[in-house]
Amino acid sequence: MKKITMNPIGIIHSPYKQIKDMPIQGKFKACVQAWVELKKEYRAGLKDLNGFSYAIIIYYFHKSEKTEIEGKPFLEDNKHGIFAIRSPHRPNHIGLSVIKVEKIEANKLHFSEVDVLDGTPVLDIKPYVKHFDGRDNVISGWVDKHFKSTDMPDKTILK
Repeated sequence: MKKITMNPIGIIHSPYKQIKDMPIQGKFKACVQAWVELKKEYRAGLKDLNGFSYAIIIYYFHKSEKTEIEGKPFLEDNKHGIFAIRSPHRPNHIGLSVIKVEKIEANKLHFSEVDVLDGTPVLDIKPYVKHFDGRDNVISGWVDKHFKSTDMPDKTILK
């Protein structure tokens, strides 16, 4: 297979300096704010994104120094296959987050629902489109048991 090379389009400025301070998903600390600072040449790419309430950011887990094929997620002690969890220790260390678009100023995308470390390189931004991305009758595998009676799992693991 051909080797793939990617270059960051920008960087995330987040209040989270250490992994231990972050929630497992940004929606569990919805009020936390951050921004993506794009390289100047990509500024025009933000045009019309302010018409969307949510976006998907794709980024590189720059602090991950290992690769695992199985890992233990924050919600439990059992190991699962890496493709059934959202661990940073993936073969290509690629992450994604659904974020709430707050505002766009010049080359900065301000957002909330943050679950990314400060200094994380951004690879791409895509609009979240309910007509394309939303699904009905979703089954979320092993995760479902942690949300049987609530919309939020045990708060002790949310940080």
